Amino acid sequence: MRKTKQIAMKLFLPFLLFIGFVANAQKVTEYDLYVTDTVVNYTGKTVKAIAINGTIPGPELHFTEGDTAVIRVHNNAKHETSIHWHGLLLPNEQDGVPYLTTAPIKSNTVHTYKFPLKQSGTYWYHSHTMLQEQSGMYGAFIIHKKGEPKMPEYVMLLSDWSDENPHEIERSLHKETDWYAIKKGATQNYGEALIKGHLGTKFTNEFKRMHAMDVSDVYYDRFFANGVQEQEIPELKAGDKVRVRIINGSSSSYFWLNYAGGKMAVVASDGAEVELVEVDRFIIGVSETYDVIVTIPEGNTSYELMATSEDRMGHASLWLGDGNKKYMEPMGRLDYFAGMKMMNDMMTVGGNMKDMGMKMSLQKMDMNSVMYPELKNQDKHDHQSMEGDMKMDMDKKDMSGHEHHMEMDMEKKDMNGHEHHMEMGKDKGKLVTLNYNMLKSPVKTTLPDKPFRTLNFELTGNMNRYVWTVNNKTISETDKILIKAGENIRIVITNNSMMRHPMHLHGHYFRVVNQFGEYSPLKNVIDVMPMETDVIEFNASEEYGDWFFHCHILYHMMSGMGRIFSYENSPPNPQLPDKAAALKKVYNDDRRYFLSADIGLESNGSDGEVRLANTRNFADLEWRLGYDDESGYETEAHIGRYLDNKQFLSVYTGWDFRYRKSDDAETNLFGQTSTKDKRIVACLGVVYVLPWFVETDLRVDHEGNVRLQFTREDIPLTSRLRLWGSWNTDYEYNVGSRYILSKFWSLSAHYDSDMGLGGGIAFTY
Repeated sequence: MRKTKQIAMKLFLPFLLFIGFVANAQKVTEYDLYVTDTVVNYTGKTVKAIAINGTIPGPELHFTEGDTAVIRVHNNAKHETSIHWHGLLLPNEQDGVPYLTTAPIKSNTVHTYKFPLKQSGTYWYHSHTMLQEQSGMYGAFIIHKKGEPKMPEYVMLLSDWSDENPHEIERSLHKETDWYAIKKGATQNYGEALIKGHLGTKFTNEFKRMHAMDVSDVYYDRFFANGVQEQEIPELKAGDKVRVRIINGSSSSYFWLNYAGGKMAVVASDGAEVELVEVDRFIIGVSETYDVIVTIPEGNTSYELMATSEDRMGHASLWLGDGNKKYMEPMGRLDYFAGMKMMNDMMTVGGNMKDMGMKMSLQKMDMNSVMYPELKNQDKHDHQSMEGDMKMDMDKKDMSGHEHHMEMDMEKKDMNGHEHHMEMGKDKGKLVTLNYNMLKSPVKTTLPDKPFRTLNFELTGNMNRYVWTVNNKTISETDKILIKAGENIRIVITNNSMMRHPMHLHGHYFRVVNQFGEYSPLKNVIDVMPMETDVIEFNASEEYGDWFFHCHILYHMMSGMGRIFSYENSPPNPQLPDKAAALKKVYNDDRRYFLSADIGLESNGSDGEVRLANTRNFADLEWRLGYDDESGYETEAHIGRYLDNKQFLSVYTGWDFRYRKSDDAETNLFGQTSTKDKRIVACLGVVYVLPWFVETDLRVDHEGNVRLQFTREDIPLTSRLRLWGSWNTDYEYNVGSRYILSKFWSLSAHYDSDMGLGGGIAFTY
């Protein structure tokens, strides 16, 4: 009998071990994603798009922490694609950046991603191939915490939509067109400046070679929450607390979040938990996520959770509760001239930020606040005029009892001579606006006790030609940054551009160093505002591979704003057998050339230019063609390169053919025989953009003739009426005007010293 029991126990123990192993094994959660080309109609116009499982956005993917995710991506589209799992900690080859970490998913193939989920929180996924994200390839990725308290929760996935092809948007941005500003009513033209008493502000702005003030590059036709402009969630009652997982899945739009039911309690950012902090509003950067808890104050009421685009051109809303709707007051239009005046005080003629004795960080002072009408409507102390110099020591506690060390030393008045008190309690009539210094991790986030390697990244850019860089170099112009597994990396990021930049690190969390020291919050995206210097730290906890660090504004990233971190001694990536060819594909993104053209067809002739340019180089063809021999013709071609960081200076070489019937022998300004009637020459030249955007072109041809030419294009008299003119030392000149009808077409008229007076149409591409 005893022997029988012993045998039974020997058989039963392995069975118990097996049952325990199965019970503790990772759960496999599987999804199939089908990528297809499609068409949509959001505005009355049918346009092409890309859908996942037939919808935009793609399906919400839900998991539990500890699961193993198996996701099969079926590419049924006519082009290659990719999926990046934004914010996830996963093996390098699963990260989803085509040609850098993961093989691209070719048309009519299936790619399987498989990785364990080592975290919980709110994340998202999107294509990392060219501009596909703008066309609809994005969705929510939610990892639930084991045993988390049950609470109603909803996803609010924000996005921006344009009926324009994203590649046309990108080309237009590199063309320096202000068509999007025209559509927004944000050109800040001379006529408007005169009416609003800001003529001097406009003159100073252009003297410093700055274009009109704006906070967003692109005009969007719609803004969406979960693919619609408004979504209603009625199944809520008075007293309910609701967790809203807010994801900014837009291509280039920031959003202000406001709740008609009162304050919002922020409890997580980029998937990582933070100690609860109550705010009236916050801005969510491109690709950031925030979890907020809101309360339904009363029954029979539906409360609006509104997301307003930073440029105030539109919004999307989530309605929480059932009954009469309680609306948020719409955010007023920006005061662009106030912003322009501020920037005039901050910028040098050379296009750089002045050293104003201000050490700004962590969103604690929003330079754009001078443009916000909602702050001007607060009590008189919000914009109290200051007498003389001001010394600010803002080591004061906020309404939560937290100390803020803003490190601001202003020996001058602020940009408008006003003092801003933005972070005070609502009982005093002030809006409480979230900033990074208010975020505190519930657990210590200190890195291993070992030395730090410090990297200094200056965010640099050129709005004139839409070039965005780090330390004045694009991704393709720099080597990968080699890091060692286990080392601590500290990055000091300074934004020396006029735009915000949401910088995202793949595959890692970093600490955003703030007032809470050991409890500084963890994030994978940091929004760096103009003039700010922020410090982030991370431990090189992965063991191998290349990891992208880039601005998540899609068009900034594609122009080259980023870096690649590469672990030393990484093993070969089996998905990318030809590493050199794959890296060349990555580098090609910011090396691409963009075509533009300006062509006039008028009663006295035709003149125009066709141009091909990339980050540093350009090639162009110009012509001026009259209808008779006395008007003559001229054609020039050049190839050249931009030399300085702001790209005000360039050099070129080319040729110039010129013929006009004339019996006069004239001399130019330099006493040389003028060649304005006949020449066939090769030439070398240098171009420099002077204040007020006057382009100065000094050239010498192979016969020793010198010509100096001054040109000013696109003087915005009104939003659509533009003036231009040029003059050179051969005494050739022209002046003209255009009235913009559409993005591509204008009515035009001009007087030319050779061709005389004429009018017609102009095509701009």
